[in-house]
Amino acid sequence: MLITIVPKFISRILHATLIVMLLTGCAVIAPPPPTATLVPPTSTATFTPTSTFTPLPPTDTPSPTATPKPAIERVLIISIDGLRPDAIDMAPMPNLTALMQGGAFTLSAQTIHPSATLPTHSSMLTGLCPDQHGVYWNDYIPENGYANGTSIFALAKQAGLYTVMIVGKEKLRQVTPPETTDIFMYINDRDVVIADQAAPILEKGFDLAFVHFPTTDGMGHEYGWLSPEQLSVIRRADEAIGTLLAALDKGGLRNSTLVIITADHGGHEKIHGSRMPQDMTVPWVISGPGVIPQILSIPINTTDTTATAAWTLNLKMPSDAVGIPVTEAFGKDSGPRTAPRCP
Repeated sequence: MLITIVPKFISRILHATLIVMLLTGCAVIAPPPPTATLVPPTSTATFTPTSTFTPLPPTDTPSPTATPKPAIERVLIISIDGLRPDAIDMAPMPNLTALMQGGAFTLSAQTIHPSATLPTHSSMLTGLCPDQHGVYWNDYIPENGYANGTSIFALAKQAGLYTVMIVGKEKLRQVTPPETTDIFMYINDRDVVIADQAAPILEKGFDLAFVHFPTTDGMGHEYGWLSPEQLSVIRRADEAIGTLLAALDKGGLRNSTLVIITADHGGHEKIHGSRMPQDMTVPWVISGPGVIPQILSIPINTTDTTATAAWTLNLKMPSDAVGIPVTEAFGKDSGPRTAPRCP
């Protein structure tokens, strides 16, 4: 099944550039802003949209190798459970779209198999494949313990950082042990309620925070992926993102906070968990200090979320980690990468 995703704001960028060219005629003008184009995938066997950003060469900025690491003081990771990339424009999601416009993103990031909530979040927050972290169950089963390996929360605590984890599904407690989170909250409610309760906590300050919004997944199971009912709560998830961003603004933290927004999996019909592209393909958006607006060209896996957060916080990833920092977002070489990352 082939689904091509072209966000509306990309079309507006191209349209505006054309108008400028027509009005100026032969006059000499400064180079136009970078132009982003989405190149449709060439294979009909995959759902994954291939995104390519082709900006004009900068004339007044240093080369990527000379770019210093940005002054990021904290990282906020937001997971919208069950969000498919094509739902962003369909819902729509203006807050997330604004972050995409001002940041770096891909609509073809890949999660792990099984593409289910607890295994995928374990990979997202440890940088490991399932055969490494060992989480194949998808229910809250305390006797099973916690994901193997060292989570991003454990790395942060080892460095003396303040960590916050707020989730809409209790089973996510099993991603990382209690001693790795200074604040852990399980809120069994809608995304907007979770955001309202998370906002004052974030406003006070943190070093690493993770907020999980569960409602998109729940409505997918109830009414189907991309159903009108699911799209309505995806709009609410976007409102919840706006609430968290407003909290950062109120606390004077926004300009020094790196925000990563992604999903654990997609879905089709009323289910997920398979290797189908609709289940495996997720959005991955990064915004904050030092991020260069662009459509990311490298293959990104959910395991790269922890690696990127660790890189920006100067935390050393374990040697067995599969995740790789997405330094392309900051104008740096992201190194060799394979896809898929996990078997």
